Amino acid sequence: MDRANRFRAEAASQDLPSEEVEEWIRAARPAAYLAEGGDGTPVARIGGDPLLPHGVPRPSDHFVASVDLAALPPGATDLPLPADGHLLLFAGTDMHGIGGQVPDAVLYVPAGTPTTPSPLEHGGREPYRPRELRTVWHQPSAQMPESFALDRWGGIPEDEQFELADELGDAWAHGGGHRPAWALQIGGHPVSPQNDPVHYARDSRDAGPSVRGGAPRGEGADDWVLLATWRCGDDVTELDSGVAHWVVRRQDVAARRFDRVHRYVEMA
Repeated sequence: MDRANRFRAEAASQDLPSEEVEEWIRAARPAAYLAEGGDGTPVARIGGDPLLPHGVPRPSDHFVASVDLAALPPGATDLPLPADGHLLLFAGTDMHGIGGQVPDAVLYVPAGTPTTPSPLEHGGREPYRPRELRTVWHQPSAQMPESFALDRWGGIPEDEQFELADELGDAWAHGGGHRPAWALQIGGHPVSPQNDPVHYARDSRDAGPSVRGGAPRGEGADDWVLLATWRCGDDVTELDSGVAHWVVRRQDVAARRFDRVHRYVEMA
């Protein structure tokens, strides 16, 4: 609420319309941001070899991270994630078009499942640099201005509407809405150097007719959410400011259908 009130005050000082200010706040979603440093319990582990359950087929891409779901603060996201166990994320470095559904991009390992270190070999590439993420922030995550404009006004917004969305974004940042330095984001809205991966997934051919094209606030549109984003950094030198996103329907998270995740890899 403090962050929202600071945003309201900043927006009021710029004479931004209060109705759109409240809509911006309503559209924000809670997110957890994980980073290196700190001395607490590791919340996630990036790189190295994954711990895979016995008999599970080897994923088709490189291991990125394992998130300890029990270590996430309660209410850090609004995703219906399991209360415990580990969420394993996988991504390569090749940019195949704009991405799409990848059945083995995410693996959920329930707590107590026997696992073993499982080296993955893909094209002779070494595993990503292993490190632990012990620091976690959780705070509201606002949409990117262009995404907000598209969802708010639908179709092709007017130039003035895009400008207003940019002004709202600036006011949010000025009011303390900056995301902290982080390596892995769970939930919230994506930060993308190119295009919104949630919009891509929502508008994809297999998204279903009720959520495609022209009706972002219609039935099923809000079911598409960001599961996670990884800032590749120095781990992927062939991508300039590379990021990987995992996007999923909320109902599939609740049903533990992580085989329906869409993944997008891009760079600035």
